[in-house]
Amino acid sequence: MAEAPQALTFERLKKRPDFLLAAKAPALSRGAVFIQMRQRADQDPTVRVGFTATKKIGGAVERNRAKRRLREAARLVLPLHARPSHDYVFIARGGTGTREWGRLLDDVKTALISLAAEYDRAGPRVPRPSSGAHSTDQVAEAASSQQPDLKVSG
Repeated sequence: MAEAPQALTFERLKKRPDFLLAAKAPALSRGAVFIQMRQRADQDPTVRVGFTATKKIGGAVERNRAKRRLREAARLVLPLHARPSHDYVFIARGGTGTREWGRLLDDVKTALISLAAEYDRAGPRVPRPSSGAHSTDQVAEAASSQQPDLKVSG
């Protein structure tokens, strides 16, 4: 007799280093949501999920509403489409707080399906280039060193 699939367990991502690692992973934008998916090296089948919204979304009220809606959409859709031992980061976009609920759910669902299909097709990808820097200070130094010299030679 075949065993029933084990129910996934979920945890929240809360620490900045976890979000930074996910930022180097494959990502996909659909409608009002941007999702990053990272496979972890550990064998823990727990699915970890994080949510964020930048100040471009609006004030605190708008950002909090967008994150609440993303949390609820993830709660409904992730059990069906999440993969064990993966981290997911949901990033709110401009219309997340006001998008029709059914369309937001569809955005999340299609983004998760597309990310999984892209991962299956391409396999684990090499992280996005980060100029060889490993800390935010090094990233800032690398960015400032790439600024063009504005001095005009005579």
